[in-house]
Amino acid sequence: MPAAVSISDVTKSFRSGAGTIVAIDGVSVDLTPGSVVALTGPSGSGKSTLLHLIGAIESPDAGAISVDGQVISELRRRPRLAGYRRTVGFVFQRYHLLPALTALDNVVAPVLPFRVRYDKLERAREMLDAVGLADRASALPAHLSGGEQQRVAVARALIGRPSLLLADEPTGNLDSKTSESILDLLLDLRDKYSMTIIVATHERSIAARCDRMLRLRDGKLIDDLDLTSGHSTDVTLARINTLSP
Repeated sequence: MPAAVSISDVTKSFRSGAGTIVAIDGVSVDLTPGSVVALTGPSGSGKSTLLHLIGAIESPDAGAISVDGQVISELRRRPRLAGYRRTVGFVFQRYHLLPALTALDNVVAPVLPFRVRYDKLERAREMLDAVGLADRASALPAHLSGGEQQRVAVARALIGRPSLLLADEPTGNLDSKTSESILDLLLDLRDKYSMTIIVATHERSIAARCDRMLRLRDGKLIDDLDLTSGHSTDVTLARINTLSP
């Protein structure tokens, strides 16, 4: 089942040479299971930090984050944190593929250390097929285009069949046509595998195709737009373009 995410008055700050930077400042929001949510805002607005908090890569200074009723912001012990992270898929702007491994081996790599109830290689092949790269299983990353590498990264993120997928600027290194194809892929996979997806993006055309857009500035949530009204993408994009950066 797709994950329900609840964020309640979350704050996160980091020390810097000049003092303290407040990256997330009192953010509260509930996300509908199965939705595709865009996090937008200028560089430094807190998009990546919020994703890292939801994924338990970082811990909040204050407030609570729960996923399917589990308060992940309270997870402190390494086994419990690792167990939660295995239920979440991560996709990043930089594909982070291992250059010496084939596409298939890159997809299977995250689950190699663990005992699972499925055949790992069979599942990896299934995921490559789901992203349209079944015929590229033996290719090394250097022989794949940027879009193909990102599809391998998506397949890798999905091998554990997560209920929550976090994507941090997944189209940031791609041209506009390939970016659209990656979003098409994510939307199709959301329906196929019943996931909630949160996408951090600076591209308004990508945000316009999501179900909901959360806009951050200086760590604060300043806009929360429902984009499921049935308007065309052009109308929705025009509405988003009226917002200041």
